[in-house]
Amino acid sequence: MTGKLKDAAMAQLETWIGKGSKQFTLLYAITRDGCNSNTFHQLCDNKGPTVTVLYNQQGSVYGGYTNINWNNDSGYQSDAGAFLFQLKFKNKQKLNKFPSNVDGYCMYSEQSYGPTFGGNHDLHTFSGNIGNSGGYFQLNGSLNIGHSYTNTAGISMSNINNGNMIVTELEVYQVTDGKRQKAIWRKTPAWNDKFLDGLIEDITTFKPFPDLDTSEARILMLGPVGAGKSSFYNTINSIFRGRITQKAGSGSAEQSLTTAYTPYFVRERSGGNLNFRICDTRGLEDSQGIDVIECNYLLDGHVPEYYQFNPATPITPNTNGFISKPTLEEKIHCVVFVLDSTTVEVLPDKIIQKMKSFQTLMNQKGIPQAILLTKIDKLCENVEKNTAEVFTSGVVEENVAKVSQLLGLPRGNVLPIKNYENEMQLDKGISILSLLSLRKILNFAEDYMEALLDKMAASKKRSDTREKSKE
Repeated sequence: MTGKLKDAAMAQLETWIGKGSKQFTLLYAITRDGCNSNTFHQLCDNKGPTVTVLYNQQGSVYGGYTNINWNNDSGYQSDAGAFLFQLKFKNKQKLNKFPSNVDGYCMYSEQSYGPTFGGNHDLHTFSGNIGNSGGYFQLNGSLNIGHSYTNTAGISMSNINNGNMIVTELEVYQVTDGKRQKAIWRKTPAWNDKFLDGLIEDITTFKPFPDLDTSEARILMLGPVGAGKSSFYNTINSIFRGRITQKAGSGSAEQSLTTAYTPYFVRERSGGNLNFRICDTRGLEDSQGIDVIECNYLLDGHVPEYYQFNPATPITPNTNGFISKPTLEEKIHCVVFVLDSTTVEVLPDKIIQKMKSFQTLMNQKGIPQAILLTKIDKLCENVEKNTAEVFTSGVVEENVAKVSQLLGLPRGNVLPIKNYENEMQLDKGISILSLLSLRKILNFAEDYMEALLDKMAASKKRSDTREKSKE
């Protein structure tokens, strides 16, 4: 058993503890070892610094850290380095540290008590033995921060533990000096020039199946205003042009900077076009932006290139340039939802529902979908310093899982990226991550085209069978 404490939480605790890198070794877990004070002392006494973490049914995570040994008979002890903490509240990150005020009562060790912090029991987890009641434990302790630990912000206890001491897990980790082994949650080859060149070659040589009447794949980008749709195109174009480009308008604005349906080519340095187009369109907004009808027209290829969307006069079959009989080349072969990782939790319900209504159309048509999760460097300091850390970042992993659940797509369809934004020259890590995502998207488009070939073959077989039956 490795424990529930995520890499992102360990990194945060490491920062609060200070004094360099730390390793976290699980000593005690009530789901594994039972919620019993004697067992706690057998497994955790005289182990040096430890962190105690509580998890409840509402998705809140909190606990305490101490530098000193737990034991079964010391009573109260002082610990200047001890602190209580909050990591999550109702499944949302909530970071608060409550430092010791060094009053001589920071820790309480006694045989019948589980982990207990503070002279007035700022955090008393449990005493005696607590049974497992269908997957949760009704602890008999209490939370009352503000005595031996400082609660400067005056945070109410109900905003930490949801007003109860019912937990699904309680863990105690030994904390030792040493570099923490980071778990890789999505494996890739080593990020070097060879890998980058291989990705470029894979994308450069991409071609639709020759039996299909199309020379290119069309990828439709959809997402809220400012999420990074246009910036993704600029990033990909920059990589293949060998310099930072700004062909598509991008930036920060309350309303969409993109107002037209624009299928962009990506060109190599030689000037040749690659065999796909990244189709930018108006950003999604609460009361404006494209609606379900317009999305349906986009997917089916009815919307002419460079058509200017106008909320006052939506596109109809009578609109000038409307493509009444679109070819396969004019249709969409993969849809990419682009979401800003820093604003996912505050996305308006109307926009979420709009995206889900679009998904219903796509599912009916068999069009594959992916999610680009942008601005991941704003989520994680390590990724900001080195993009190659993306698949060892627990914060990014958590956000990938969150977005996967939001739109009901597999986690493998959620592609975290950092667009070129403030850079003056190309960066290997940013380029590799962006091309990894693009290659995956092109694979989805290729799968869709292969399914079309299968349908064409099945239709031809049925037609041939009917012809033979007439003979």
